[in-house]
Amino acid sequence: MSARAGARRAQSAAATAALAPGSTAPVLFAAVDHALGRWTVACTARGVAFLALDPDGARAALEAWRRRREPAAALVEDAAALAPVTAALAAYARGERDVALPALDLRGSAFELAVWRELGRIPYGATRTYGEVAARLGRPGAARAVGHANARNPVPVLVPCHRVVAAGGLGGFSGGLDRKRALLALEGALLLR
Repeated sequence: MSARAGARRAQSAAATAALAPGSTAPVLFAAVDHALGRWTVACTARGVAFLALDPDGARAALEAWRRRREPAAALVEDAAALAPVTAALAAYARGERDVALPALDLRGSAFELAVWRELGRIPYGATRTYGEVAARLGRPGAARAVGHANARNPVPVLVPCHRVVAAGGLGGFSGGLDRKRALLALEGALLLR
């Protein structure tokens, strides 16, 4: 997804910033089917907070996320309310580059949030190594910590952790290496290593 889309996401995020974390508003979720599979997305009132790329474990992962991050909130399936979000994900999966990103509701440690912001700066079709991301954060010895932050990314694709690779190959991916290869190939960045 593009930098222009990131600016639109920032505007949308500003509109919902007044809501307090841990609100009791429901967490809405929906599934989106496309050429890359079935993804499950969930949104709080502040923005997209969860994205599962594995259809088999999506509901259990979503429930675990809700218990950790929004324990007082009910999960409500609402495809109509999330239609703009699922349409953006489907457009990305079709290979559209300038997709308007929805606002995000990211929660993590200060280091995780810094890593995720840096991942958002990796252009569509490009990759960075874990070490390069760590160096850009001013922590050149923290490549492994960058990998751990990637693994905790609650919204893969929207925060493009698939664009981070190992110095000698593909590295890991919470959605599985086949999905990582597919996402990189979609963006024209598939490594031949």
